[in-house]
Amino acid sequence: MIYYVEDDTNVRELAIYALKQAGLEAKGFAEASSFRAALTTELPDLILLDIMMPGTDGMTLLRELRADRRTAQLPIMMLTAKGTEFDKVQGLDAGADDYLAKPFGMMELVSRCNALLRRANFNEQVEGRVLQCGVVRLDESAHEAWSAGELLDLTPKEFELLHTLMVNQGRALSRAQLLEDVWNTSFVGETRTVDAHVQTLRRKLNQASEGAGDYIQTVRGVGYRIKAFEA
Repeated sequence: MIYYVEDDTNVRELAIYALKQAGLEAKGFAEASSFRAALTTELPDLILLDIMMPGTDGMTLLRELRADRRTAQLPIMMLTAKGTEFDKVQGLDAGADDYLAKPFGMMELVSRCNALLRRANFNEQVEGRVLQCGVVRLDESAHEAWSAGELLDLTPKEFELLHTLMVNQGRALSRAQLLEDVWNTSFVGETRTVDAHVQTLRRKLNQASEGAGDYIQTVRGVGYRIKAFEA
């Protein structure tokens, strides 16, 4: 099931029609209150949010969803007329998994929705491992990470970034690859999204255990890697 919150009736109904024609279940909501009510009875597999809406805007809804344990891990795509790189970074940093600027084609919308649903399904299938890197430990099933036994207070994207680095322990990952793997997107041009998240992640690791943040190493001209430890 896909929920789409969009105040423009024409855009909302066209998108819902296209999704249903592609074999996907979808429901549309004109504002936040009816959307919130629907969440109390059924959680969707994917949420589409418009940003610029009267009353509660999409960014506020996004933050609410990420703060609620029931919806914190649901895939969310922003669909909005605001299409600058700054707007994309702002949405992705707030916890969105993808970003599609208006006007968008219905075939692209369906394709991106299918990609997010496949990714979510794959993550559910592979979850269950406990990863270890020095004093840093990550439990995929519990969606929790610790440094020297202290539970880390990580945002969803910080957790995904740490997870991606630990899965690829010892391997250098480019910023573009991290954007694709963690944020499920790519940018034309420079962005400091990855750098800012790495800096915050290092700080949180060091706060729990001095020196743990140094596990995340900068690879000049490439990106980042997490130090490899022998099993």
